[in-house]
Amino acid sequence: MTTDISSPAKPIITSICPACGCSLVRLGIGSDRWAKSAYEGREYFFCCQGCVDLFNQDPSRYLQETRDLVVCPTCLAEKPVQWTVRMEIAGWEVFFCRCPCCPDVFRKDPDHFVKRLQGEIAYEGIFSKGGCCSPDTPEAAG
Repeated sequence: MTTDISSPAKPIITSICPACGCSLVRLGIGSDRWAKSAYEGREYFFCCQGCVDLFNQDPSRYLQETRDLVVCPTCLAEKPVQWTVRMEIAGWEVFFCRCPCCPDVFRKDPDHFVKRLQGEIAYEGIFSKGGCCSPDTPEAAG
Protein backbone atom coordinates (compact mmCIF):
# COMPACT_ATOMS: atom_id res chain seq x y z
CA MET A 1 0.00 0.00 0.00
CA THR A 2 1.22 3.46 -0.76
CA THR A 3 -0.18 6.75 0.42
CA ASP A 4 1.08 10.30 0.28
CA ILE A 5 -0.93 11.37 3.31
CA SER A 6 1.35 12.10 6.26
CA SER A 7 -0.32 11.34 9.54
CA PRO A 8 0.55 10.45 13.12
CA ALA A 9 -2.02 7.64 12.93
CA LYS A 10 -0.61 4.11 12.95
CA PRO A 11 -1.07 2.00 9.81
CA ILE A 12 -2.75 -1.38 10.18
CA ILE A 13 -0.45 -4.08 8.79
CA THR A 14 -2.14 -7.08 7.17
CA SER A 15 -1.09 -9.80 4.73
CA ILE A 16 -2.38 -9.81 1.17
CA CYS A 17 -1.39 -12.58 -1.24
CA PRO A 18 0.70 -10.79 -3.88
CA ALA A 19 -0.39 -13.21 -6.60
CA CYS A 20 -4.19 -13.21 -6.26
CA GLY A 21 -4.69 -10.10 -4.11
CA CYS A 22 -6.73 -11.87 -1.42
CA SER A 23 -6.54 -10.95 2.24
CA LEU A 24 -5.05 -13.93 4.06
CA VAL A 25 -7.18 -12.99 7.08
CA ARG A 26 -10.39 -13.02 5.02
CA LEU A 27 -9.42 -16.45 3.73
CA GLY A 28 -8.79 -17.66 7.29
CA ILE A 29 -5.13 -18.45 6.61
CA GLY A 30 -3.06 -17.75 9.70
CA SER A 31 0.71 -17.32 9.73
CA ASP A 32 1.09 -21.02 10.54
CA ARG A 33 -0.39 -21.87 7.11
CA TRP A 34 1.11 -19.20 4.84
CA ALA A 35 2.97 -20.37 1.79
CA LYS A 36 6.16 -18.30 1.49
CA SER A 37 8.57 -17.17 -1.17
CA ALA A 38 11.43 -14.67 -1.29
CA TYR A 39 12.07 -12.11 -3.99
CA GLU A 40 14.86 -9.53 -4.03
CA GLY A 41 15.70 -10.20 -0.39
CA ARG A 42 12.16 -9.85 0.94
CA GLU A 43 9.84 -12.63 2.10
CA TYR A 44 6.26 -12.68 0.78
CA PHE A 45 3.26 -14.59 2.12
CA PHE A 46 0.70 -16.41 -0.02
CA CYS A 47 -2.60 -18.20 0.38
CA CYS A 48 -1.40 -21.38 -1.34
CA GLN A 49 1.49 -22.97 -3.20
CA GLY A 50 -0.33 -22.37 -6.49
CA CYS A 51 -0.08 -18.62 -5.89
CA VAL A 52 3.63 -18.96 -5.03
CA ASP A 53 4.19 -20.75 -8.33
CA LEU A 54 2.23 -18.10 -10.23
CA PHE A 55 4.10 -15.26 -8.48
CA ASN A 56 7.49 -16.82 -9.22
CA GLN A 57 6.76 -16.69 -12.96
CA ASP A 58 6.72 -12.87 -12.94
CA PRO A 59 7.17 -11.36 -9.44
CA SER A 60 7.50 -7.74 -10.53
CA ARG A 61 4.20 -7.93 -12.43
CA TYR A 62 2.27 -9.29 -9.44
CA LEU A 63 3.85 -6.86 -6.99
CA GLN A 64 2.90 -3.98 -9.28
CA GLU A 65 -0.68 -5.24 -9.64
CA THR A 66 -1.23 -5.65 -5.89
CA ARG A 67 0.91 -2.83 -4.45
CA ASP A 68 -1.98 -0.45 -3.72
CA LEU A 69 -4.43 -2.96 -2.29
CA VAL A 70 -5.81 -2.41 1.19
CA VAL A 71 -8.30 -4.39 3.26
CA CYS A 72 -11.39 -2.97 4.96
CA PRO A 73 -10.99 -4.01 8.60
CA THR A 74 -14.71 -4.51 9.07
CA CYS A 75 -15.89 -6.56 6.08
CA LEU A 76 -12.38 -7.64 4.95
CA ALA A 77 -12.98 -6.57 1.34
CA GLU A 78 -9.80 -6.03 -0.67
CA LYS A 79 -9.83 -2.78 -2.64
CA PRO A 80 -7.39 -0.53 -4.48
CA VAL A 81 -6.62 2.32 -2.09
CA GLN A 82 -8.17 4.87 -4.46
CA TRP A 83 -11.54 3.07 -4.09
CA THR A 84 -11.58 3.42 -0.32
CA VAL A 85 -12.44 5.96 2.32
CA ARG A 86 -9.49 6.86 4.56
CA MET A 87 -10.22 7.73 8.19
CA GLU A 88 -8.31 8.07 11.43
CA ILE A 89 -10.09 6.28 14.24
CA ALA A 90 -8.74 5.53 17.72
CA GLY A 91 -5.20 6.40 16.57
CA TRP A 92 -5.30 4.09 13.53
CA GLU A 93 -5.14 4.97 9.84
CA VAL A 94 -8.02 2.96 8.42
CA PHE A 95 -9.10 2.34 4.83
CA PHE A 96 -12.73 1.29 4.53
CA CYS A 97 -14.63 0.00 1.55
CA ARG A 98 -17.22 2.57 0.56
CA CYS A 99 -20.00 0.94 2.59
CA PRO A 100 -21.22 3.55 5.10
CA CYS A 101 -21.84 0.85 7.74
CA CYS A 102 -18.22 -0.37 7.98
CA PRO A 103 -16.83 2.70 9.84
CA ASP A 104 -19.75 2.62 12.28
CA VAL A 105 -19.20 -1.06 13.06
CA PHE A 106 -15.43 -0.50 13.40
CA ARG A 107 -15.95 2.35 15.90
CA LYS A 108 -17.82 -0.02 18.24
CA ASP A 109 -14.69 -2.14 18.83
CA PRO A 110 -11.60 -0.80 17.02
CA ASP A 111 -9.17 -3.01 18.96
CA HIS A 112 -10.98 -6.17 17.87
CA PHE A 113 -11.00 -5.22 14.19
CA VAL A 114 -7.36 -4.07 14.19
CA LYS A 115 -6.20 -7.25 15.92
CA ARG A 116 -8.25 -9.41 13.54
CA LEU A 117 -6.85 -7.63 10.47
CA GLN A 118 -3.29 -7.95 11.80
CA GLY A 119 -3.84 -11.69 12.36
CA GLU A 120 -3.62 -11.44 16.15
CA ILE A 121 -7.13 -12.86 16.59
CA ALA A 122 -8.01 -16.17 14.99
CA TYR A 123 -10.58 -15.85 12.23
CA GLU A 124 -12.03 -18.87 10.44
CA GLY A 125 -12.35 -17.10 7.12
CA ILE A 126 -14.12 -18.26 4.03
CA PHE A 127 -11.93 -21.31 3.34
CA SER A 128 -11.42 -22.64 6.84
CA LYS A 129 -13.74 -25.56 6.15
CA GLY A 130 -12.45 -26.33 2.65
CA GLY A 131 -11.88 -24.59 -0.64
CA CYS A 132 -8.98 -23.77 -2.91
CA CYS A 133 -6.77 -22.48 -0.09
CA SER A 134 -7.73 -25.10 2.48
CA PRO A 135 -4.93 -27.31 3.82
CA ASP A 136 -7.11 -30.26 2.79
CA THR A 137 -6.66 -29.59 -0.93
CA PRO A 138 -3.63 -30.76 -2.96
CA GLU A 139 -3.05 -27.22 -4.32
CA ALA A 140 -2.64 -25.78 -0.82
CA ALA A 141 -0.59 -28.64 0.53
CA GLY A 142 2.20 -27.74 -1.90
